[in-house]
Amino acid sequence: MQKQHIKLSDSDKQLLAELLSKGSLKAKQYKRAIALQLLDSGKTFVEVMQIVDCSNPTLLSWRDKYNANGLNFLEDQPRSGRPIEIDGLQRAKITALACSESPEGHAEWSLRLLAEKVVELGYCEHISHNQVGVILKKMKSNPT
Repeated sequence: MQKQHIKLSDSDKQLLAELLSKGSLKAKQYKRAIALQLLDSGKTFVEVMQIVDCSNPTLLSWRDKYNANGLNFLEDQPRSGRPIEIDGLQRAKITALACSESPEGHAEWSLRLLAEKVVELGYCEHISHNQVGVILKKMKSNPT
């Protein structure tokens, strides 16, 4: 008799089968779901690692997360990171400013002038000319 690494409840088995049959899972979720089913069916860690193409620590992590959180572990947890300082509305205002008439004495807006004007108008507390360039580049706008 083979060692069963995970014992799925009947409801979890049914839910996994439904999720996998729909075919709408993300690749990460699909791999995790398949790994759970295989571990429940009695496959060894080595066999599952080869089938799912993952490492032993990853598979152990998935097993532990399932045991702790159930099927909720299929979803990625929010990642920490630097919060967004400039939201979509601010980006739109910066883009609109760049498309507006240039200030007196200048033929066109420079990134440094835009950055200074953005702070002066209170769109944000601080912004570099490089960040203004990134925002405008993402808009893929052609000023001509």
